[in-house]
Amino acid sequence: MVARSFERIAAACADCGAIAVQTAGDATESEALLTARRCTLPALSRLGSLTVLEDASVPRPRLAEMVARIGTIAARHQVTIATFGHAGDGNLHPTCVLESAEDTDGLGRAEKAFADVFRTAIEFGGTITGEHGVGAAKLPYLGERLGSEQLDLLRRIKTAFDPAGILNPGKLGS
Repeated sequence: MVARSFERIAAACADCGAIAVQTAGDATESEALLTARRCTLPALSRLGSLTVLEDASVPRPRLAEMVARIGTIAARHQVTIATFGHAGDGNLHPTCVLESAEDTDGLGRAEKAFADVFRTAIEFGGTITGEHGVGAAKLPYLGERLGSEQLDLLRRIKTAFDPAGILNPGKLGS
């Protein structure tokens, strides 16, 4: 059954224009593919001295559409965004590559691009994070994802465990 699923997925990728489809036939091939995946960030760092990695997740049937939308977003904001991730769980890592941390104009464009990425993930029935949590860049979109009632509940839970507001100050509006 798994082999049949792999065949169907590979065929769907090819039908949609994939340049190459490679699946592992054994543990050695699997490790080689994982090694290639682990080389993604070092490879991207050769394009610029600053890489800004974010994550967002969407339902698996919308992965291809999300990757395409990220490409459109990158073009609109005139930034380079490479996207990789975990197709099995819908988690994507759009990563913006910039010349340097001093490129304030580029950082501003990247921030606006990621805002569009997060909103698109929510629009597609996904979420603004898959595994890296909600940091400062994503905090403004947490309310869009959860809604005000759930956000208020999270604030009350945080207050119950941290009445002095000393743990993760600034998170959830504390």
